Amino acid sequence: MRKQIFVVFQNLGTLVLLAIAFPLNCIVVLTSLLWSFIKQPFSKSIVVNPNSKNILIAGARMTKTLQLARSFHAAGHRVIIIDIDKYWLSGNKYSNSVAGFYTVPDPSKDLEGYIETLHAIAKTEKIDFFIPVAIFSVIHFDQGKSPLPDCVEFFHFDGDVTKILDDKFAFSETARSFGLSVPKSFKITDPEQVLNFDFSQEKRKYILKSIPYDQVRRLNLTKLPCDTKSETAAFVNSLPISEENPWIMQEFILGKEYCTHTTARDGESRMYCCCESSAFQVNYENVDRQEIMQWASHFTKELGKTGQLSFDFIQAEDGTVYAIECNPRTHSAITMFYNHPGVADAYLGKEPLAESLQPLGDSKPTYWLYHEVWRLNEIRSFKQLQTWVRNIRRGKEAIFEVSDPLPFLMVHHWQIPLLILDNLRRLKGWIRIDFNMGELIE
Repeated sequence: MRKQIFVVFQNLGTLVLLAIAFPLNCIVVLTSLLWSFIKQPFSKSIVVNPNSKNILIAGARMTKTLQLARSFHAAGHRVIIIDIDKYWLSGNKYSNSVAGFYTVPDPSKDLEGYIETLHAIAKTEKIDFFIPVAIFSVIHFDQGKSPLPDCVEFFHFDGDVTKILDDKFAFSETARSFGLSVPKSFKITDPEQVLNFDFSQEKRKYILKSIPYDQVRRLNLTKLPCDTKSETAAFVNSLPISEENPWIMQEFILGKEYCTHTTARDGESRMYCCCESSAFQVNYENVDRQEIMQWASHFTKELGKTGQLSFDFIQAEDGTVYAIECNPRTHSAITMFYNHPGVADAYLGKEPLAESLQPLGDSKPTYWLYHEVWRLNEIRSFKQLQTWVRNIRRGKEAIFEVSDPLPFLMVHHWQIPLLILDNLRRLKGWIRIDFNMGELIE
């Protein structure tokens, strides 16, 4: 009963806060729309691309999908976005960069229905190019086949490569075979493997991570062994470790964390960015770390495939770079390319580039305003407040664009509120709201 009361107050309280912010956001968005209308006669004409493509992007609820849509639209291409039925309420579909929006069955539950729907969309919209984002990037299609007709280019790794990259242990072993540095790792399918492990022979502590993506437990960085054997046993036995749900026990290396995005075509790194990382990453500022770029480029070249790679790194105190894991999908750090004119060609172009694209020198760090507002709760000093204000002043809100303001309004005051209302109806709570991914983390 107490939990249900908390859930009701959590959801209703959040809806009230969003309602308070709604009038101000309406004023900002309406002002932006009016300004765009006034300056329209004096602005540049719409780009006419004689080689225009129909682009299909999966993952409509996410900011990275919106960013890709804007980049392709700016280059004169036509963009269609899709998402699973649960996210019919996508606020990004109101972007003036989006020509159409569809919902599809969840491929993790109905793969046949998903593929059938994709074929229908491809036929209706005459799709030329398909980019899967997030969960759509880790679906393992039979025999590595594309889920779309042969006339549609599927910008993604085949099924076998996706399985390797999405498996933290398999990725680690692959990187090691390429001569690249990774932490010492062990695949765990039974708690007894950890409990019987001889930690006395190790120089560093270890952490356990689920190989299948776990959005909650991925933040748990309990160091092993614990202070006592009983504490170690209690922690390990609390985890759902099994043959069907394997984990990786990975050496814990002290150092600075970074995350990267790479867009690859036939082993060529065509687009790359790197930024400092954290457990809940919602701020991106490009940094120059040559040793990390060289690691990512080496792996991409050795792999020799077409797709998108998101690496997580730790640079140890001695300067050695270790890749912790790889996600075979678009990274939200791609928002740093918001003003780069070459993004579309990095994906579509077949000719090699002189060098991999990186965020422009004048691009600002990206952030999500509602995440930053929430962080005001964590401020405990005037100095922290000054840092917060400086981050806002020198950065760019990732969703908001003066020339395309509706997604900002609709994500925060349509998409998220409807998800919260659904949770309220089901008396279900959540851990946090991820405005970047456009979903509630439950």
